[in-house]
Amino acid sequence: MKADIHPDYHTIKVVMTDGTSFETRSTWGKAGDTLQLDIDPNSHPAWTGGSAQIMDRGGRVSRFNKRFEGLGIGGKK
Repeated sequence: MKADIHPDYHTIKVVMTDGTSFETRSTWGKAGDTLQLDIDPNSHPAWTGGSAQIMDRGGRVSRFNKRFEGLGIGGKK
């Protein structure tokens, strides 16, 4: 195995969307950095059964809904 080819593996803090946090080891960022999640198992419809809503960041959802509104798959009715 080659020496010095692997990324640094260190402890970081992960903050969930509801404000709870935990520490884990990762190659992301630097030691002691905080990873702020936008989507996690508490807020993503895949884990919540569709009960949670994802915030529209940058108008992507709005653009999708406007583009496909005639097909009946976008937006609320």
